[in-house]
Amino acid sequence: MMALRWRLSIVLLVFVLCLVYALQNVTAPGTLLERILPSCRINLGLDLKGGIHLTLGVEVDRAVSNSLALTGQDMRRLAQEEKIVILRPRVVGGDALEFLLPRAADEQKLKELLLRHFTQLAVNEPQKGDSGQLRYVARFTSAEVSRLENLALDQALRTIRNRIDQFGVAEPDIRKQAGNRIQVQLPGISDPRRAVELLRQTAHLEFYLVRDDVDPGKPVLPTGVTVLPQLEKTAGQQQPESRIVVEKDVMLTGEDVADARPAFDRMNKAYVTLSFNSRGARVFEQITGENVGRRMAIVLDGKVCSAPVIRERIGGGRASISGNFTTEEAQDLAIVLRAGSLPAPTTVLEERSVGPSLGQESIDGGIRAAVAGAAAVALFMAIYYGISGVIADAMLCFTMLMIVAGLTAFGATLTLPGIAGIVLTIGMAVDANVLIYERIREELRIGFTPLAAVKAGFDRAAISITDSNLTTIIATIILYQFGTGPIRGFAVTLSLGIIASMFTAIFVSRVVFEEWARCCGSKGLSI
Repeated sequence: MMALRWRLSIVLLVFVLCLVYALQNVTAPGTLLERILPSCRINLGLDLKGGIHLTLGVEVDRAVSNSLALTGQDMRRLAQEEKIVILRPRVVGGDALEFLLPRAADEQKLKELLLRHFTQLAVNEPQKGDSGQLRYVARFTSAEVSRLENLALDQALRTIRNRIDQFGVAEPDIRKQAGNRIQVQLPGISDPRRAVELLRQTAHLEFYLVRDDVDPGKPVLPTGVTVLPQLEKTAGQQQPESRIVVEKDVMLTGEDVADARPAFDRMNKAYVTLSFNSRGARVFEQITGENVGRRMAIVLDGKVCSAPVIRERIGGGRASISGNFTTEEAQDLAIVLRAGSLPAPTTVLEERSVGPSLGQESIDGGIRAAVAGAAAVALFMAIYYGISGVIADAMLCFTMLMIVAGLTAFGATLTLPGIAGIVLTIGMAVDANVLIYERIREELRIGFTPLAAVKAGFDRAAISITDSNLTTIIATIILYQFGTGPIRGFAVTLSLGIIASMFTAIFVSRVVFEEWARCCGSKGLSI
């Protein structure tokens, strides 16, 4: 009797908790009840709420090339600290780092430096030039290239998620795909145009040294330089582009940016202030100290925003980007830089919008299917099993309440396949009850008392119910792990439904039936 009371207390506690979480989805905003209840709600997916679907391609080769250029700068800096002179470290062909050692006597010291600090490089045997200098060509090892490509994809994934967080999207679906692609689904966003623009904006920030001695109009350019467009803007309006010549090797990238904020100058023009991390501050100070009098191009997504003259060595790790920005453009640029510059340029390979009208039709259709299925199941159980069927119908309602509460508590996203999973759960929820009821019928035919028949029926049927549902749960875990957004929505609702139906059928129903059997005594059960 004491055990029954404990089980009844657990059932009541679970029921109250589920009711508390489920009520949040139907409570009007701003009411007292809404402030008391938990703040989580069920989120609607892209197919139900509308939104945008994007497929982005990440140019991981560019990330590897940039990392190789930065490695060359680090090599030169460390060599200087050990009194080794390295000349013109530059990237050739996108995958090779070429540099010169003017004093052959430093060859052994350079080898020791490379072994200590640059084990990720495979360095060819040096070639001796006419003047006695040694020419080296180094490449990343295959393992390092693979690591950098995966790192670029992971960093792009984190950066995109950080940018999306500002929109308050309840459950964005952002995942890697084959072929260096990233899928982005944003359900129910309030400003889709601005969201797409921020995601389109790579915010790939780079710093280059300008070659003012080279005419950008020349048909043939010297080795080691490239031409970039310089976007001129007036009051937020784009003007025809001019061109500027810069050295090919990137000096610094947005990976070293620690913070970015919009600001206004004395003329009330918007610009963006930058602060670097420790490495970026050290490299920026070294670059500005070695190139006083030259111009430094600040390049954003392949276009030169500004190219100020370096007047003196700049310490403290601070810089600024000016480009006649509007206030909104400065804010958006600061947002994407602060959230994290993408490690490599990205391109929008696919863009698709989903209207909310289709989603509402799907919701209405799913609700009708769920109501029709539940009504048919409830009617059959009540007719075939009598009062026991009514109890099964009550357990079905309890199961649905637990599913809604579970989706709410976990902040899960409800998709159209998720609704299909709920409809399927309605049919599967009474399977366990049917197995238990048939076992109880068999025990009653043998001559067991109602209480003994209930205990034997639940004990013997519980093993079969657990085994069959466990295999289904394993399948849903696999679907969730390897499936895409809609498939995962189906797996979530189905797994929650199976767990809830097992709890109501094996545990809650047993409490109800044992109490009923004790009350009816020797009288028969309506089953």
